[in-house]
Amino acid sequence: MKKITIHQAIGSLLPGAEFSIRDDDYNTIDWWDEVYQKPTEEEVESEVARLQTEYSQQEYQRQRAPEYPDLKELADALYWSSKDDNTKLDEYYAKCEAVKTKYPKPE
Repeated sequence: MKKITIHQAIGSLLPGAEFSIRDDDYNTIDWWDEVYQKPTEEEVESEVARLQTEYSQQEYQRQRAPEYPDLKELADALYWSSKDDNTKLDEYYAKCEAVKTKYPKPE
């Protein structure tokens, strides 16, 4: 699983803030920004945890994406459904449902 970094957390809290960090260690932050005040270590840790939870909760979306049928297939199915033939559209929906079943959305 991807690990959210302190750099990402600060970027989320303060977009565009100017700083550098070494080895993902809060104590190595060099803060250059004149607009934003450096966030506290607790604020950063809280944002890391929030982003990590958000990332984990979206795993099913990342798993589903490469397995969904191609949109060209949908376009073809829609064309044929306009000609009163829903066979391809039904097949497209069935493929989508199979992916959703394989990778269910967490409750």
